[in-house]
Amino acid sequence: MNIEDAKRQFLEYTEIERGRAVKTIENYDRYLSRYFAQMGITQTANITESNIREFRLWLNRQKGTNGPMKRRTQNYYMIALRAFLKFLRKRGIESLSPERIELAKLPERQIDLLTESELDRLFKTPDEVLAKEKDEQKRLTYLRDRAILELLFSTGLRIAELCALDSDLDLSRDELSVRGKGDKVRVVFLSPASKRAVSEYLKARKDMEEALFVDGRPKKLHRISPRDVQRHIKKYAALAGITRKVTPHVLRHAFATDLLANGADIRSVQQMLGHASINTTQIYTHVTDARLREIHQKYHSRRR
Repeated sequence: MNIEDAKRQFLEYTEIERGRAVKTIENYDRYLSRYFAQMGITQTANITESNIREFRLWLNRQKGTNGPMKRRTQNYYMIALRAFLKFLRKRGIESLSPERIELAKLPERQIDLLTESELDRLFKTPDEVLAKEKDEQKRLTYLRDRAILELLFSTGLRIAELCALDSDLDLSRDELSVRGKGDKVRVVFLSPASKRAVSEYLKARKDMEEALFVDGRPKKLHRISPRDVQRHIKKYAALAGITRKVTPHVLRHAFATDLLANGADIRSVQQMLGHASINTTQIYTHVTDARLREIHQKYHSRRR
């Protein structure tokens, strides 16, 4: 079968039947197209173990601004190709078995964490700046940024989920539904601090924009972008004297580890984070491991 026809059918199937996000479809298209172009694939029958191996060697030797391509990124290409081969098999199109593709083993993922002191300093910074500011428009941006910080830490939202929220948020409730990866809906919970911060920000708003968080000049407001949020959080981290990298995802990590450290079970944390697999949530087991170590040291009898 012609490879372009097969790819088009696969992408349509992934979007419609599988209900994957548009970003996922775009990524699959890019990964597959690069493999097909690099290895001169024109028919589905052209896909072989040998040219896949050759392509993987080529990927491994690609260099970017930060050095060689990461293994995790290389695996994304193989995940897309494996999904494509599964689709071909489902449609009865003869091609390589998807089971023949193995992903590269990755080193244990390290996550960036903030100390309790750093978190406190980060959350106090907008208030400290706000107390000194007289300009109404600038005060609004500090109220917005404080609400963003509180909401990220209260809910564990992904940055795209946060940016997609609308201003018709029902703050009389302690929860809200969000649509996350794979178009899946989950419930997240609002802390009193986050509800208060969002409420104060919305009361200070004079515009009629639909978005919960807006950015830009007063006469040209638009929905805040993930890049905007990253930039603002980086600014507050610097003002708080935090030297390590602080991103919205670091606050998502803080949300998860805070829950686990205070006794939440990992399955509940998985649901609140919106992870499809418990394996993704396992990166936070260092928190539960540390607690188990403390229990062992405290209660396990020591031999003389």
